[in-house]
Amino acid sequence: MSRAVAVPWDPALVEYDFGPSHPLNPIRVELTFALARALGVMDRPNVTELGVTPADDALLTLVHAPSYLDAVREAGSTGRPDPLHGLGTMDNPVFTDMHEASALVAGGTLAAARAVLEETHEHAVNVAGGLHHAMPAAASGFCVYNDPAVAIAWLLEQGVEKIAYVDIDAHHGDGVQVAFWDDPRVLTISLHESGRTLFPGTGFPDEIGGAGAEGTAVNVALPAGTGDTGWLRAFHAVVPPLVRAFAPTILVSQHGCDSHALDPLTNLLVSLDGQRTAHAAIHGLAHEVCNGRWIATGGGGYELVRVVPRSWTHLLAEASGDPIAPETDTPEDWRELVQQKTHTHGPLRMTDGRMPVFGSYDGSGPSDPADAAIKATRDKVFALHGLTP
Repeated sequence: MSRAVAVPWDPALVEYDFGPSHPLNPIRVELTFALARALGVMDRPNVTELGVTPADDALLTLVHAPSYLDAVREAGSTGRPDPLHGLGTMDNPVFTDMHEASALVAGGTLAAARAVLEETHEHAVNVAGGLHHAMPAAASGFCVYNDPAVAIAWLLEQGVEKIAYVDIDAHHGDGVQVAFWDDPRVLTISLHESGRTLFPGTGFPDEIGGAGAEGTAVNVALPAGTGDTGWLRAFHAVVPPLVRAFAPTILVSQHGCDSHALDPLTNLLVSLDGQRTAHAAIHGLAHEVCNGRWIATGGGGYELVRVVPRSWTHLLAEASGDPIAPETDTPEDWRELVQQKTHTHGPLRMTDGRMPVFGSYDGSGPSDPADAAIKATRDKVFALHGLTP
């Protein structure tokens, strides 16, 4: 069992809300915590809920321009769009108190980072975080402040020498990559659907980092239609060898679950069981490489009832060191809450009924579309880490 797990939580985290018709509906976070509580995950003796305070300007400006913070405050106060800063678009509509809600999400991930750095907890998970698209001076892709990047920048400021960031969201983790493009202390690895078919249109294998940081940006751009077999093979062919070679002090991960076959915005075909397998692999890497120091966040995920709550409840349970058996039934009281809140039926079990089998990457490359993507990435960055492509 993991020694101690911190879970930042405040009911106000659901106030990060672009409106009822927006895909990023905060009900997904509410239902995740409800399911985790109903299954007893939050009552485990090694799981501690932490209070959350908003990240202040000094913390946010480790990544974001002061003028951008002013723009977010202004938009959230007046309701006026600000296209120059990406505010008031279809992806990022303006909402009241936008700055306060966004700063609270960042504060949750900073609380997680502080708990791990100060060794009060071995792991920390902020499922409300993972807003990885936000840029230094603009909102992007449902993300106002880039909480993973802010937490990583804060850790570096505290003297952490090397950090690995692993992003398994279906969308490229472009904002985090941009934040540390020229910083050799941060390894960013993003496993995502190719930008040829999905927002933000970036994240190709030849994006490898700036001068002096070559090889510290790593991108696996998988073709639309990739399922458990190719997705997990790509993960294992790229992520563990690079994290081991980089030897970070702390592992930060983003667990967007929009890679699922039911997600309405993406084109990957991963199952809940495949995602659960990846959560476990990242947890194992944290223990193997970082002496257990692991900060995890949520991220994307737009199948609000059948996917997000189950995937992230599995993540929370995995972090506690006591995974939930896939065949476990979802509690009846949770399904009643789902019906009450969404007027839909919740899933009956904590599994999609899949047994992910992915095999090892053998270097054959072009014979399989996913393997071709793996080969392209390994060819670009492995030698820069002393590894054989």
